Amino acid sequence: MLSDVTRATPKFWRDAQLPFIEARSIDDGRKVHYSRHSHEIFSIGAITSGQCVYLHEKTRQAISAGTVVLMNPGAVHACNPIEDKPWSYLMLYVDPHWLAGIQHGGEWGEPQGFQPIAATYTQSPELFNGLIDVYQHLTDPDQEVLAKQQAAVGFFSKVQQSLGRSRSTPKVVNQRVERVGEYIDAHFMHSIRLEDMCAVASLSEAYLIRAFEQRYHMTPHAYLTNRRVQYAQAQLREGATIAAIAQQSGFSDQAHLQRVFKKHLAATPGQYKA
Repeated sequence: MLSDVTRATPKFWRDAQLPFIEARSIDDGRKVHYSRHSHEIFSIGAITSGQCVYLHEKTRQAISAGTVVLMNPGAVHACNPIEDKPWSYLMLYVDPHWLAGIQHGGEWGEPQGFQPIAATYTQSPELFNGLIDVYQHLTDPDQEVLAKQQAAVGFFSKVQQSLGRSRSTPKVVNQRVERVGEYIDAHFMHSIRLEDMCAVASLSEAYLIRAFEQRYHMTPHAYLTNRRVQYAQAQLREGATIAAIAQQSGFSDQAHLQRVFKKHLAATPGQYKA
């Protein structure tokens, strides 16, 4: 029988031959707590047992086993336990450029970008079972790469057929606030002051913070921290050492990186890298 520590330890899967997709699962999520965060990739997950609280942008709701959750790139979200009730889940993280090829049918011509999916969750048995199946294919060491590729393409084709036809409402773009997001993206490895961002946007401090949170569902500081965690993830996948990443990515030291990384992803950098 697995110990409570083992069951609560996240399991990650990656394959250099399939760089467009990554998987994660956890058997007991009672001790798993995420802060609100976002990814640069598309995320889709299945609640395999129990219940949890699902935060997505400005919404909050309890979801249970059989539910599939979906997060577009940049969507702020978190799934956390309800009191001390057991729950488990699995996740797939997918390159949106690869997914765009499936959305547009692989047609020749001008490349088309990823189309955000409007649905934030579904209780479709077909998609739930399909997600479980593709996860098992991907993590099975006896499956050939071709079989894994086919399983992934088949599943995400079903997602597109079921959920991809509805269009999300376009966001009203505030160019000044967008410039601040771009500024953080370009300078996140360094210390950034509020007055620097105000100068970029030609906005007052109070207005900038309010408008930025309305646009990104995070404060500027939370966005900056999240961007640093995203960078740390990418560097860990490339094999960089935790100490080197901490030095490069704007964290004060390795311990700071460890604390923030675990708060965002409910896993230590070492667990993610393994």
